[in-house]
Amino acid sequence: MVDLVHALARRLPAPLDLEPGPCTPIEISVMRFVGRNPGVSARAAADACRLPTSNFARVLKGLVAKGLLERRSDPQDARIAHLHPTELAEKNSLRMREHWAAALSGVGLERDKIAATTQALRRIEAHLSAAPPAADAARTGRHDLNGRKQRRTTDDG
Repeated sequence: MVDLVHALARRLPAPLDLEPGPCTPIEISVMRFVGRNPGVSARAAADACRLPTSNFARVLKGLVAKGLLERRSDPQDARIAHLHPTELAEKNSLRMREHWAAALSGVGLERDKIAATTQALRRIEAHLSAAPPAADAARTGRHDLNGRKQRRTTDDG
């Protein structure tokens, strides 16, 4: 099933009329996460998108330069940046969803089947996003959505 989901995602590219231009798949992933979690810390977004900090910083810099994301300093700790989608990002997100819906309109599935499939995919996403494997979290220094470092757990306690 995963290979099918991956193949479908690659066949549904972003529309070409996005402003200021098309986004890469990684940029779309970051924008999707921040759009669903406005105000999230940059570190938590990097971890949730499973990107190394250096790669995420490069993507973030590009999205800010494109006018799609805003970085706001935390009032209590200026070292922490909170990310917010801009109005332009929200317009682009709507364009993408409309583009993808149009591409899928000829599939011929009934609404209840589409709803059931969507619900199943959301459950799978939530399950996979809930917590990375303990070894992965310990190795990468992953943090939760509140910016707290996740504890390392091992089989021997």
